[in-house]
Amino acid sequence: MPNNPPGDGWFQPWMTDEELKEKLGDYTAPKGLYQKTKEMPFLGGVTCETTQLTCGEWTEIVLDYEVGASGIADGAWIKATFKFYSDWALFQTTDPAGANYVSAEYQAGPCSEGQVPATVQSLKVRFDQKGHERPFQKAIIVDTVDGYVKPGDHIIIRLGDRRGGGAGTRVQTFTETGFRFRCYIDPLGTSRFCDIPGDVVIDINPGPAEQLVIAGTRMVRSGEAANVGVRAEDAWGNTCRDDGCQFAVTATQGGKTIYEETLDANSEGWCFADINDIPTGDQGEIEITAAMVGRAEVKDAILYLTVDDASPAPRLFYGDLHVHSDNTVGINDTTYNISYGRDIARLDYFGYTANDFQITKDHWDEDVAVINSINEDGRFVAYPGTEWCGNSCAGGDHNVVFLHGKTPEFPFDAKGNIARSFEWNEDMEGDTLMPGAWPLEELWATYIHDPEGHLMMPHVGGRRCIMDWYHPEMDRLVEIGSAWGHFPWLYQDVAARGYKLGVSLNGDEHRGRCGGGVPGTAVFGTKGGVTGLVCDTLDRETVGKALRARRTWGTTGERLVALSWCGDNMMGEELDHKGPAKIEYRFLGDAGWDEITLFDQTGPIATRNLQEETGYSDHKIRVRFGGARIRDRYRWADWRGRIDIRNGVIHSFKGQGLEHKEETVWRAGPTEIGFRTEQSESLFTTLIDLQPR
Repeated sequence: MPNNPPGDGWFQPWMTDEELKEKLGDYTAPKGLYQKTKEMPFLGGVTCETTQLTCGEWTEIVLDYEVGASGIADGAWIKATFKFYSDWALFQTTDPAGANYVSAEYQAGPCSEGQVPATVQSLKVRFDQKGHERPFQKAIIVDTVDGYVKPGDHIIIRLGDRRGGGAGTRVQTFTETGFRFRCYIDPLGTSRFCDIPGDVVIDINPGPAEQLVIAGTRMVRSGEAANVGVRAEDAWGNTCRDDGCQFAVTATQGGKTIYEETLDANSEGWCFADINDIPTGDQGEIEITAAMVGRAEVKDAILYLTVDDASPAPRLFYGDLHVHSDNTVGINDTTYNISYGRDIARLDYFGYTANDFQITKDHWDEDVAVINSINEDGRFVAYPGTEWCGNSCAGGDHNVVFLHGKTPEFPFDAKGNIARSFEWNEDMEGDTLMPGAWPLEELWATYIHDPEGHLMMPHVGGRRCIMDWYHPEMDRLVEIGSAWGHFPWLYQDVAARGYKLGVSLNGDEHRGRCGGGVPGTAVFGTKGGVTGLVCDTLDRETVGKALRARRTWGTTGERLVALSWCGDNMMGEELDHKGPAKIEYRFLGDAGWDEITLFDQTGPIATRNLQEETGYSDHKIRVRFGGARIRDRYRWADWRGRIDIRNGVIHSFKGQGLEHKEETVWRAGPTEIGFRTEQSESLFTTLIDLQPR
């Protein structure tokens, strides 16, 4: 008997023509179709000529599905899926002349002698953002209408079909090595799907450089080394891969040049360079600037570094404690994401986060090994962690950061008990959902034997935390901002309940740009945050103690400093005090401050309006708005509108708080300014400068 090709979905060996004749005797069947059928992959295969794309480009992509030996029954489906957190422009099926139009067409394959054609009359195509299972949830779904499809026929799916005059489809805006379209088939019309072997794999690459970014340390004591780096970014905020580029870096202090170097970019991979030799011997503010040599069109970058012996630590640290990778629902592998945090975002410490229900034990063990290999005292601290994904009704999302440096008790504790909410992923052999550590009390119980070795952090993500639950030894920080948005109401809720929780802002972004990266164009509404930390040395034990001591502040991705103290007591500390308390603060930014507001559990209690203190202009107008639609997952509010200036002439204008290219302001007429933005409790501002009279 012939041998079946490996991986074609066949388990039953097939017979030769002679064996068929001997076994069946006289019978009628299309000539040669048996052998042709047996030579086909049972579920067919998908091909695509596209293998490389550029972030955010407009194009047309063709997926060609050749129907396998199974055929497709009348009323059955196929799906072309991709990951939910891709920000690929949403497809539409109603306007062939519009952008992002998706179509499906049937092409009949040849019939064997004696074989009748398939009877399918048409295909119906639709797009559903949650048309399949996590992580491949976004789905182009094609239904067969009034008839079956035979083996060897083709179904052609055109993403961004341009034949009607449309612009094509806008590719996702972030880089991904090995982006996948995974196709599924329901061959019998039972609504139960099987993946078609062989994903369509495309590398999505950054575009050309448009701007430089300097990231790193904001404050050190004199003589301490700063952790600073410069990188080139494309129009969408991706770090470029630009071999051979150079950076001209200058640092000035007190009007004098103290550093001037031309630095070669990294020879492979990302286009970045270390700037770790800025002289810090004298106190004062240093302005570091960078330009790309020979590329005047690329925007320069500036970073401010304050040298001050009054700093509460030799160097103030920044970290991101909430970073996903492709072993759950993030983008690119764990090594990529950690390396990005260390080399590109210039983080000092890092928390890898695996969705507890989705990560497999093998992937978890591999990731912990990677984290331990990259962790390096004095340079970069990395922690493994999980995201307990209980629903809001059971306590809501809580991060668990394993600070202790030992083997984490996950996915089982030391006694063999399940240490995750439940297991539910595409690699499971069964389809039964069994609860594990559920509700939140059981998560606390798993790690209460070593509270100092763990950091728990309630947060707002897909299943937002509900602060009806609180454990003073386990819960030490609360995440009040991330790529999902800004959540000042959460900290106010915490304060109103009398809970003692420090503040944290992190990435929780799923697109491979931790440490303050831009969010992309869908679902995530703001840049990821970073958490500042007062800590004497950079090692797992000391950083872990400082995090649990709540010596933190949070920023929306920028390297800002926000220090506060009461007498000899630093932020995060507990003290007994009678009478009026003098609370002092020191803030360092990267631009002028607009206002500073002090809150308690009731809301704002004091505000400094720096605009008012310096004096308002008589010909400048600021229009500012923000907010969110709801407090749960899909919270963003769409803002579209016009600002009409009457009895005045617009001299210039600009927008602030724009997160990506598709958020914009424009001149809509001689006296009108248009705007389009999405806000997730962040703020958008239009600054208008009128012609002075």
